[in-house]
Amino acid sequence: MIDHSLVKRFRQEVGDRLAHQRRLDQANGLPPMTGEDERQFARALISQVLEEHARNEIGLGRTPPTVEEEEALAAGIHAALFGVGRLQPLLDDPEVENIDINGCDRVFVSYADGQEVMHDPVAESDDELIELIQILAAYSGLSSRPFDTANPQLDLRLPDGSRLSAVMDVTVRPAVSIRRARLGKVFLSDLAGNGTISRDIARFLTAAVAARKNIMIAGSTNAGKTTLLRALANEIQPSERLITVERALELGLDQFPELHPNVVAFEQRLPNSEGQGEISMAELVRRSLRMNPSRVIVGEVLGDEIVTMLNAMTQGNDGSLSTIHANSSMEVFNRISTYALQASERLPIDATHMLIAGAIDFVVFITKRNDYNVGGTLRRYVSSIREVNGCDGRVLSSEVFVPGPDGTAVPHAPVSCLEELAAHGYTPGGW
Repeated sequence: MIDHSLVKRFRQEVGDRLAHQRRLDQANGLPPMTGEDERQFARALISQVLEEHARNEIGLGRTPPTVEEEEALAAGIHAALFGVGRLQPLLDDPEVENIDINGCDRVFVSYADGQEVMHDPVAESDDELIELIQILAAYSGLSSRPFDTANPQLDLRLPDGSRLSAVMDVTVRPAVSIRRARLGKVFLSDLAGNGTISRDIARFLTAAVAARKNIMIAGSTNAGKTTLLRALANEIQPSERLITVERALELGLDQFPELHPNVVAFEQRLPNSEGQGEISMAELVRRSLRMNPSRVIVGEVLGDEIVTMLNAMTQGNDGSLSTIHANSSMEVFNRISTYALQASERLPIDATHMLIAGAIDFVVFITKRNDYNVGGTLRRYVSSIREVNGCDGRVLSSEVFVPGPDGTAVPHAPVSCLEELAAHGYTPGGW
């Protein structure tokens, strides 16, 4: 067990010495340390502080920490300075999928096999938990994000790619949800290997991306929409220029220059304490069209940016990708219409349906389900693919892949653009 009170104390000491060194470097006209240099210097400071602590304990006639205890303290101090404090071991565990925190001592961890367990506290108090989130908000993403009584909601991307959502003052205790990005560099072949999609669907989607079809990925929360979006994006040729638009940076396509050397990642900017400086998703989508994109990828549609995005898809920006929350592939059209009604354009449903018909080529629906026949194992799989065929007062579509015996989508009806897909190597397997 690690003594967290010591970690907190030593974190303050090391942080003060680190800040002092920064001031000295600035006063002497030296360039600031790089992030990696600062981490290495912090490790040296941590060793120095722990050595001083051991000598002090011996001087007081007490037993100094063992080698194992010192290593645990050093890791804890470093995580508190540059990581996420006591959350770091959970984020380092590759099997952890989601972390839900309902106050500092009510921590629930979901694992990849569907198991959910209660975990040890992640802070000494709710105030300390809020302080941890505030530190993360100050240094994650492209701009500092406030998290206080005036700004009680927060969404951000952690250094490891995980998505954090936090609220305070609208709940009895601060609540935090962290969704892990377990599959960062993922391909359709990986998803075919783990059962998310069949080999036939992998070939279909590969051809659809190559044919520059506009694809909307739909599903419930935590169904795997973002992972599937990453896999689709990784089928795009390295020569293409990608613009991604997100509320909080999450896709991370720019982190793999060997796959995507030409990427610009946009992140929504929230207003400051005076209510100024906001840049909305809709504005960013409009801005992205002026940045010479080969494709525009909108991480998640949750509001009025849908109209701007659909307009972009109908103006020659083919091959766009996005995700949306929905309960079925058919419900996607109603969800888009609802968002369009909320937009400043106030598009009526008929106009929205015409826009959908001209913009979206395919809707891919991904399902999340606990399979109780296999010990409650959590399954994620594509269960439906719907092709948009046109508009006649409503969106006309056909379900070209439907749920098979095990729920995974199987071929059902021919697609109208089969010749285009065939030109990119797709041969239907079951029609």
